[in-house]
This record gives sequence, C-alpha cells and structure tokens, in this order.
Amino acid sequence: MHKDDQVKKRYELMEKIQMVDFALVELTLYLDTHPQDNQAIQQFNELAVQSRDLKSVYEQHFGPLRQYGASFSGYPWNWGDSPWPWQL
Repeated sequence: MHKDDQVKKRYELMEKIQMVDFALVELTLYLDTHPQDNQAIQQFNELAVQSRDLKSVYEQHFGPLRQYGASFSGYPWNWGDSPWPWQL
C-alpha cells in the first residue's frame, strides 16, 4: 500500500471510530435519563460492537490504540510508534 493511501486509510478509520464513539457518549447520556428505552439500549450495544471492531481493525494496521490492557503491544514496546488519536 502506498504511504499516502495508508495515511488516508488511517484518517478515515479514525474518523469512523470517533463518529461511533461520539454516538456512544450521546446514547450513554440519553440512557442515564431514559433507562427503559429498549431501542436506545439495542442501538448502544450495536455501536459498542462497531466501536470494538473498528478499533481492532485500526490496531491491526496502525498499532495500539486503547490503554489499560484493552490493547496489546508488539515487540519491542510499540506504544510510541504511531501518532496518538488526538494527533490525527
């Protein structure tokens, strides 16, 4: 894959992750005040799976993304190899 294509893919994937995670935050706030809304709960759970899957794909291509044991490091320690999410 050409370097420019790889950079573009990284940005596109990060944008998808940010959109899904934003929706998860909004649904969390909504569900705090509407805990009986089954449709919102189902949507939250679907987006949680999407978020997990998108982050796994990101990590397979670009390195660790999640901290506190949710992501594994390659050898040698590769947490500093790629730009942090807020740097994209």
